[in-house]
Amino acid sequence: MMAAASSFGATVPLPLVSRDMARSAPTASPRSEDDLLLERIAADDREAFALLVERHADRGFALALRILKNSDDAEDVVQDSFLKLWTHRKRMEIGRAKFSTWLYRVITNRCIDLRRKPAMDDIETAPEVADETEDALTRLHRASMTSLLETALSRLPDQQRVAVILSYHESMSNAEIAEVMETTIMAVESLLKRGRQQLRKHLARAEDDIRQSFTQN
Repeated sequence: MMAAASSFGATVPLPLVSRDMARSAPTASPRSEDDLLLERIAADDREAFALLVERHADRGFALALRILKNSDDAEDVVQDSFLKLWTHRKRMEIGRAKFSTWLYRVITNRCIDLRRKPAMDDIETAPEVADETEDALTRLHRASMTSLLETALSRLPDQQRVAVILSYHESMSNAEIAEVMETTIMAVESLLKRGRQQLRKHLARAEDDIRQSFTQN
């Protein structure tokens, strides 16, 4: 099978899409560039598929990486998503929704599925539990505010985390997020509100840990 190379370093095997594709897609006129490529893909045009991968693979990978915090898993998710596109190319309803909306939906759903899987790491390869005092000192000396925020973000429940990432990192509107997550705008607003509250709590705890490290001994 041919493979299309993406700039994030992974080789994306030729296409796949799923029932998610059939659900996606408001009629847009004139056709977007993505829609034109999708029409060619539906006619088995592998070059068009490679172009579509090139257009969207990097952002898809960035989204998956933010959710999973594992580059190998993120690459697998993106590859699977594009493989689904190719596999179901004949059943796509082109023009009903933006391709990026469908892609983000498939990626986020797959990421959530992976995060809910029980960890199967070998106990011998598992990292040693770090001393809590050393961890606080490490954060004091090495962690920037950005890394603290990323840590806090990783502790959010899956749905809150996805909503916050799509809002802040992908700059999506609440309506766009609702479409990706297949929920209502009100539900998205609730997820974002609870997510922000949890982030503030996590960051406050991190700041307390740092302050305590100054007063110990």
